[in-house]
Parts: sequence; structure tokens; C-alpha cells
Amino acid sequence: MKLSHLSLCTAALLGLAGAASAEDSLFDRTHAQPLARGQWSLFGPKSRDISYDARMIRAAEIAQKRAHPQMTWHCWKYVKDALLAANVVTSRPTSAWAKQAGDELCRNYGFTKLAVTNPYKAPVGAVVVYGGPDAGHVEIRTPDGFVSDFTSRTAYPRPLVGVYVKPS
Repeated sequence: MKLSHLSLCTAALLGLAGAASAEDSLFDRTHAQPLARGQWSLFGPKSRDISYDARMIRAAEIAQKRAHPQMTWHCWKYVKDALLAANVVTSRPTSAWAKQAGDELCRNYGFTKLAVTNPYKAPVGAVVVYGGPDAGHVEIRTPDGFVSDFTSRTAYPRPLVGVYVKPS
């Protein structure tokens, strides 16, 4: 699947994840775009009537471009940088540990935790947070796997804390 599909998948989850008040949402209709007919099958039968926010699309693309081939142990920094660079968040998240990412994104930036218990079932573009005895891990779901400070085809081998999306 190409990066453009990643972009549209990311945006789709934003359109379907839930409603936020106008003040809480960074959704910008001037940057929204409909899916092309050939992409409807990726998102289901209702997708043709939904527009997708280009900022979350951009965050996924930024993360993908900046990722290293191997882990640098700075996953939350890279995810923060991608979210901030794409204007998905209005200020840089301040939590130190990756396993705290979901709480902070929900509390301060209008993200929603999905009822997903398997990272492979996370929608493309979702922020996936893992716990553990240390700082944990955070990454963004891609069509082919996951990305943070590095890319991987497999989910991180830690307990899943949650899957988070920014609704439009």
C-alpha cells in the first residue's frame, strides 16, 4: 500500500472516530478531501460521503519520512515531532514517558481512546501506546506496520495501553 493510502487511512479514522466540539477539534474543512472511487473499498461502504483531515495525514507522512531503520530509543519524541509538525497538536506534549502519551493526548489535545485491544486492528494513522516496566513505547499505525523513531512491520512486544485517534 502506498503512502497516499496511509494518508487517506489516517484521515478516515479521524472522520469516523467520534465527535469533538468545534473548539476542541483541529479539523479544517478547507484541507479536507474526499476519497477517490478506487479507495472506497479500503474504508467501507460509507466512506464515499466522508472528507478527511489532511493534518493527521501529514503527521503519518512526517513520521514515515523521519523514521530511522533501527530503534533510537526516542519513540515518543519522534511521534510528538510528527504530531506537532503537522499541526495535529497545538503545542508540544510534555509527558516524559511513552506510556503516558495516550492520557496526555486525550486530556490536552482532544484525542479519543478506541476500544481496540489488538494493535494490528488499529486503524492506519492511530497512535498506539504500550506499557511495561520502563518508559513504554508509542508508535503510529501504518498500512504496512508501525512507525515512531523507526519503522517495523510488527507491533511492539509490550502490553497495549491503548489506541488513540483525533476525531474531526
